Amino acid sequence: MEKIEARHVPESELRIESARSSGPGGQKVNKTSSKAVLFWDVDASATFTPEEKAIIKQRLANRINKRGELYLDADSQRSQHRNRTDVLELLDRLVTEVLKPRTPRVPTKPTKGSKERRLEDKKLQARKKEARKIED
Repeated sequence: MEKIEARHVPESELRIESARSSGPGGQKVNKTSSKAVLFWDVDASATFTPEEKAIIKQRLANRINKRGELYLDADSQRSQHRNRTDVLELLDRLVTEVLKPRTPRVPTKPTKGSKERRLEDKKLQARKKEARKIED
C-alpha cells in the first residue's frame, strides 16, 4: 500500500475563533470560550489547484456554509489550545482524505455457489406461492 502525502492548509488562509464549549468541564463549564471554530475559504486558497478545490468543495459540501467557507469545530478538550490543535489536525486529515485518489471498483462475477443458492431460494419462494394458490 502506498503512502499518501499529507496535505496541509497554511494557517495564513484560516480564521480560527473561540466560542463557548459544550464539552467537558468543571465549575467554569459555561464561562470559558474553549471551543475552537475554524473557517477556511476554499476558493481563495493559493495552495491548491482549481481541480483540487473542486474536489474538496464537492466531497465536503455538507461542511461548507453559505459564504463558501469550510466550517469545522472542536470542543472535546477543556483547553482552548488543545481544541485549536485538534481542529487543525481534523482539517489536514479531511483534506488529505478527500484528495486521495479513489481506487476504481473491479467488477466481479458471482461465484457458482452464490448462483446456485440464489436459484434455490427462488425455487423455494415459488413453491411457497404455489402452495398459497392451492389453499385459496
